[in-house]
Amino acid sequence: MTPRHIHTLFRPAIGRKRSSRLLFVHGGYATAACWDAYFMPWFSDRGFDCHALDLAGHGGSAGRERLDSFGLDDYTDDLAQVVGRLHGPTILIGHSLGTVVVERFLERQPTQAAVLMAPVPPSGILGATMKIAFSDPAFFTEQARATRGRYTAQTLQTIRDVYYSAETGSEDLIRFGRLFQSESRRAILELTLLAMRPPRHRPRLPVLVLGGQADAVFPPQGLRFTAMAWQAEVAVIPRAGHTLMLDAHWQAAAEAIVEWLERHT
Repeated sequence: MTPRHIHTLFRPAIGRKRSSRLLFVHGGYATAACWDAYFMPWFSDRGFDCHALDLAGHGGSAGRERLDSFGLDDYTDDLAQVVGRLHGPTILIGHSLGTVVVERFLERQPTQAAVLMAPVPPSGILGATMKIAFSDPAFFTEQARATRGRYTAQTLQTIRDVYYSAETGSEDLIRFGRLFQSESRRAILELTLLAMRPPRHRPRLPVLVLGGQADAVFPPQGLRFTAMAWQAEVAVIPRAGHTLMLDAHWQAAAEAIVEWLERHT
């Protein structure tokens, strides 16, 4: 079968180039562009070649018209396709849904290292979904409104409360709206049933599990479950929310990643 077209973004290293390149994998409802607002320019300035892919049906990749047909294994195939284009040591950095894609890829073949940002816990998203439904029942309506680019004061407050820190401004939330889109219903269902998937072989490699102290989706106390699975180090970014690469505290997250990479790669 001919591989589908997978769109990627690239920012070359500036100055003294490091031997490792970074490959960013976005989360649910997002596109590769979410990495290019802050993270890719920042890491490029520090000597890393930076790549980010749009998963199938997202951004500039093929399949927008059949988004709901794609599952997590399809997304893993997309990542494998892009990794296959790169040469040399590669560090995978995934966010939220993207961490599951990274983990499944690592079951197939190891890479130099991996960073799992705000990872989906091994139990899946059912608990988080139920918690949000009870604590903020308007969330799902407001999220749909934000995806369509229709913002009210209530929409902005709800999106901030769930996905960002209190310090993230409304102007930024509106600006970030173009970086997001709809998500595959199949992929969301598979995340809901994640706990039913039997554990697979996990290679030994350096892994960092990174979360935000104010993450309302996957609170930091749950990070240890992902860390245990990978024998990983855990770092928590003070005051940061779920969307670590766009949050007002994004630079603290980026600095934590570089500090860890310099110790482990």
